[in-house]
Amino acid sequence: MTLDDFDLVMQVHMMGTAYVTHAAWPMMYEQRYGRIVFTSSGSGIYGNFGQSNYGAAKRAMLGFMNVLALEGAGRDIRVNCLAPGAATRMIASIPGREVDPENPDPERHPRLVSPAVLFMCSENAPNGVTLNAAGGNYSRAEVFVNEGVRLGVDATLKISSHWQKSCWI
Repeated sequence: MTLDDFDLVMQVHMMGTAYVTHAAWPMMYEQRYGRIVFTSSGSGIYGNFGQSNYGAAKRAMLGFMNVLALEGAGRDIRVNCLAPGAATRMIASIPGREVDPENPDPERHPRLVSPAVLFMCSENAPNGVTLNAAGGNYSRAEVFVNEGVRLGVDATLKISSHWQKSCWI
């Protein structure tokens, strides 16, 4: 893809999110309360072939959420990300997908995403959480750091000899 195509998707998804949040944040900050839900994507969390621009924009939302969740926590502003999965017009536009967005499979219906959004907008909403919502299934997507391997200040390419150790993968 061209860099113009890449930039256009970043502008729509990431910068559009930033502009709206920038407008709402001062009011939430002043009233000491707010709920923000960014719509991310499995493409941004896990990747998806052929969607580098979309995946990058949607992953950027997770970093944005992480910072704002910390900054807003003391004023009861909770910021979360939704990673929806449903039979929509957007999914129907992906080549090879057999989706009828006007008459979606009941297990892939967009209404099954709504409970996750309502939860993230509630009084008891979590903060700094990415919630997958698809087909009536709800799960938290998390980034983690494993035990790792300590090679010390003289570390070299010997990292590769430790790659297969269970603490590393």
